[in-house]
Amino acid sequence: MIDVRNLRKEYGGFVAVEDSTFSVADGEVFGIIGPNGAGKTTTLKTLAGLLEPTAGSVEIDGRAADSRETRRLLGFLPEESPLYEEMTALSYLRFFADLYDVPRDVADERIADALEQLELDHRDRAIGDMSKGMKRKVAIARSLVNDPDVLVYDEPASGLDPLTTNYVIEFTKELAAEGRTVVFSAHNLYHVEEVCDRVAIMNEGRIVAQGPLEELRDQYGRTEYHVFTTVEVPGAVAEDGRYRQIVETMDGVERVREAARENGGKLDDLRTVEPTLEGLFLDIAESGGRDEERSADPTEV
Repeated sequence: MIDVRNLRKEYGGFVAVEDSTFSVADGEVFGIIGPNGAGKTTTLKTLAGLLEPTAGSVEIDGRAADSRETRRLLGFLPEESPLYEEMTALSYLRFFADLYDVPRDVADERIADALEQLELDHRDRAIGDMSKGMKRKVAIARSLVNDPDVLVYDEPASGLDPLTTNYVIEFTKELAAEGRTVVFSAHNLYHVEEVCDRVAIMNEGRIVAQGPLEELRDQYGRTEYHVFTTVEVPGAVAEDGRYRQIVETMDGVERVREAARENGGKLDDLRTVEPTLEGLFLDIAESGGRDEERSADPTEV
């Protein structure tokens, strides 16, 4: 269990994160999204124990995030992850296993499993000779050498080609299926929708909304109905030999249907368009950043 309460982080008078509160259950995938400068990376680094809170608390399984015991149970993947490029993947991962005091036989088994899961065959190739995608896989494997219960990933698919990106996202799902807790940020909101159980939306250092995706859609999203008629009705636009009008309620659909009937036509098609996470993010970030945090999860404070 991750428990963050009233987190505040300042850098020389600049407030990067302000009064952030959220929790993450064991085995949950929790996404943190927001524009550049929203406070995502600062929050993740604080979770990983790399930054000390200015105020508030960050606990993982009841221990402070920066405690020695917590660090042994946690794997961290920063957005920029420089590697020792003269080393091979295998020697590099063994080096980090040694830092965690993992016995060599146990380390080799874990490394072999991670590299097999990640489909990284060139374990004896120098890291400097690897592609960016392969290097990212090595960095992910590094985050697993201590067999962590909690993983904190900052933009795990940043800068990767579509094929490798999809692989990293699928691998994140596999980690959650193993019972690990995953907290990550991503600019590509499609990835967040694919993986996350819940999300927090940050803006200007604050969490402005959080909760399960479906509840956020229900609370903040606008479902649109695209109504197609065989004849022109007020407010409709011509499209492929038909006329389309967008309304937000079923009453609006009925009004369009009646208008089409009065004009000698009929309703030809009806399509429901659900709000996307990107649309929710834009709406909430633009308005919520000036308001108190809104939560779609009644268990959240």
